[in-house]
Amino acid sequence: MADVLNHLSNNLPRRKFDAVIVGAGGAGMRCSLQLAEAGYSVAVLSKVFPTRSHTVAAQGGIGASLGNMSEDNWYWHMFDTVKGSDYLGDQDAIEFMCREAPKVVYELEHFGMPFDRNPDGTIYQRPFGGHTANFGEKPVQRACAAADRTGHALLHTLYQRNVRARTQFFVEWMALDLIRDSEGDCVGVIALEMETGQVMILEAKVTVLATGGAGRIWQASTNAFINTGDGMGMAARAGIPLEDMEFWQFHPTGVAGAGVLITEGVRGEGGILLNKHGERFMERYAPTLKDLAPRDFVSRSMDQEIKEGRGAGPDGDHVLLKLDHLGAETIMKRLPSIREIAIKFANVDPIKDPIPVVPTIHYQMGGIPTNYHGQVVVPKDGNPNAVLGGLYAIGECACVSVHGANRLGTNSLLDLLVFGRAAGNHIVASKLKDGAQKPLPRDAGDNALARLARIDGSKSGENAQDVANDIRRTMQAHCGVFRTSELLEQGVQKILEIEARGNDIHVKDKSQVFNTARVEALEVANLIETAKATIVSAEARKESRGAHAHRDYPERDDASWIKHTLWFSEGNRLDYKPVTLKPLTVETFQPKARTF
Repeated sequence: MADVLNHLSNNLPRRKFDAVIVGAGGAGMRCSLQLAEAGYSVAVLSKVFPTRSHTVAAQGGIGASLGNMSEDNWYWHMFDTVKGSDYLGDQDAIEFMCREAPKVVYELEHFGMPFDRNPDGTIYQRPFGGHTANFGEKPVQRACAAADRTGHALLHTLYQRNVRARTQFFVEWMALDLIRDSEGDCVGVIALEMETGQVMILEAKVTVLATGGAGRIWQASTNAFINTGDGMGMAARAGIPLEDMEFWQFHPTGVAGAGVLITEGVRGEGGILLNKHGERFMERYAPTLKDLAPRDFVSRSMDQEIKEGRGAGPDGDHVLLKLDHLGAETIMKRLPSIREIAIKFANVDPIKDPIPVVPTIHYQMGGIPTNYHGQVVVPKDGNPNAVLGGLYAIGECACVSVHGANRLGTNSLLDLLVFGRAAGNHIVASKLKDGAQKPLPRDAGDNALARLARIDGSKSGENAQDVANDIRRTMQAHCGVFRTSELLEQGVQKILEIEARGNDIHVKDKSQVFNTARVEALEVANLIETAKATIVSAEARKESRGAHAHRDYPERDDASWIKHTLWFSEGNRLDYKPVTLKPLTVETFQPKARTF
């Protein structure tokens, strides 16, 4: 079989580029822009048309201390991010991101991004959860917004600039596996063209993973159906550990029963959360920031209201987001898409009635471990952060780690821009373009071809969507807003059982052209790797920190658990590495209790 696969892989069509970027969201296109404008030949692979990437769904804003609406500076932004991360974020990377934030926003403005404006022509900024002035003294207006369509505006702006720079887009292509040589360096990817079913090797001097998150391992998710953890799956199969995968953010306001996102910008504009008694309950949990406390805090508060019988609706299973008091003019100007979503998915007009909302899985804080240049780092010879040659990861699929145990709203779009740009600049400064292309190993692509051969040759077996749905049900039931040792232990066993079924997937349609069933079968392997990493890491962390709320260990344990989790697919094993507590130029923010 190995000889047959070697023969097939040696005869696969090949194309060579300076850089191959997997993913055409905000991070991928910000990186490709730097490289294309520097004269690199750049291929960007995307499962969907670039402006349909999931960044388009981001609504609220980009965090940056411009100070257009109120006094602000990057140091306060850094403090909020460190505190928001529940002190698990790497403080060197956080300082870098917060210092760079104004620069990348002004760059976007010069690219033509249509930000909302203040009367004096400056960029409009709204308040957002966890963002404060003077180290938590009061809320600050830091979210640079384009109404409630900020991600949409960002993605279109970057796509237009990339077209101008002659970036080459491979639309409706799925990367299947990384290719590593005998020295462990990454030398490209093997990918599938959906239109034809053809498999191709794309050789590269540098490969960048920008595949986004994996929220589709949960049943109730704000994520698009394309968010199946492809980057994490590829990395895990290539022997690269996944970092801090136990930390997943539940966004407080997904439309109840639908999961569609209602931006935190609604609360930034003055929207408030109510229980069935019409009580503004967040005043009890976070007396200073109230509805604008960080997302993990608000989600747990909402969940507690529901569990204690104060939920709204006939089943008492959600709370209410009230914004009618803002007035029709403000809603139509600042939140037009939210009104449209509420009418379509909740059957309510927020100008008149509150929106039913419930915490919904939204964002992964963990991912492929990197430094703040975007280089993938792995443990080697006693160094927990040894650079892996030829491979970068940026955006939600990467763990820099600027978000630690909990991400602040608006820091996701900022993460895409800062580290997409930083990776591009680092690649250019490294002069990789001037170097020679490393030769491919003899077995390049064999594992991916074996998976395809197994699917194409199947006569019977499991349905891909049945397996995927069982993953989602298991994660929803055993790894939710609140977790227990018993639930997590049961969940680990169930996911391992599902993994065995995932190796026996049968696709009835054996055609090659636009065979979406075949693509879904390939995605299952990535869902399984991501789900395993998440639930195994969560079961092992015996504390509550950020988005990981463990009922059996309700307190944060700084003595034992200020450390990053590393999960390895081979052997399904865990290791740990220290958090970087030393910033680049300022004093360390020491861990303190989080109050709001």
